[in-house]
Amino acid sequence: MIVRNRQGEAIDYTLHDADRDDVLVIFGHGVTANKDRPLSVGVAERLAAKGWPTMRISFAGNGDSGGRFEDATILKEVDDLHSVLDQVKGPKQIVYVGHSMGGAVGALATAKDDRINVLVSLAGMVRTKAFYEAEFGDVTPDEGFMWEDENCPLSSQYAESMHLIDNTLIAARDIRAPWLILHGDADDLVLPKDSEDLFLTLRGKKKHVVIEGAYHVFAEHYDQLADEIDGWLKTHVKG
Repeated sequence: MIVRNRQGEAIDYTLHDADRDDVLVIFGHGVTANKDRPLSVGVAERLAAKGWPTMRISFAGNGDSGGRFEDATILKEVDDLHSVLDQVKGPKQIVYVGHSMGGAVGALATAKDDRINVLVSLAGMVRTKAFYEAEFGDVTPDEGFMWEDENCPLSSQYAESMHLIDNTLIAARDIRAPWLILHGDADDLVLPKDSEDLFLTLRGKKKHVVIEGAYHVFAEHYDQLADEIDGWLKTHVKG
């Protein structure tokens, strides 16, 4: 199956099959990443081994997906996720797992799309404007690069989107999907306070777990992440 977004750009994905055919876990990556980063692969493999079919995707402009990196904003990635959901075959309960900026994508997507039944944030970005200013505030859009990586040009579209959104707390406030929030206490990229404030904002079923010693990409903590997610899905996925 070829998955395309509204612009006709192919969304690259890898599906890890598992026993359940009534549920699909979709894993969305963070800024400058793609579906083949160790965190995405490691968590997806472990969830599939526990019986949860998992689809890891590269948003348009990232990895082997179509499109330009310069156009990859949170709002465009929200549309990408909606396009993926449009092409899921059969009735399925949808779980979205988002890392970093992918966590912001999940919040904004779920606020507009009730097809997402369960949410998981891994070091999920909440304050987009503050993140942009901290990481890229001294870079000139359309001239410089993200973290000096010439493969990741900083675009004015990205800058404007991060400032326009500002934060995801208002959108998250009305989400009722059960939401698991995981964050490392050593994360110095997306600060743990983002997850703390998100947890306090949520009104639905929620759980906040601090992963001791974990940095932003959770290296050496994949087993713990998978165990926490597995427990949450066993409680909140029907069947």
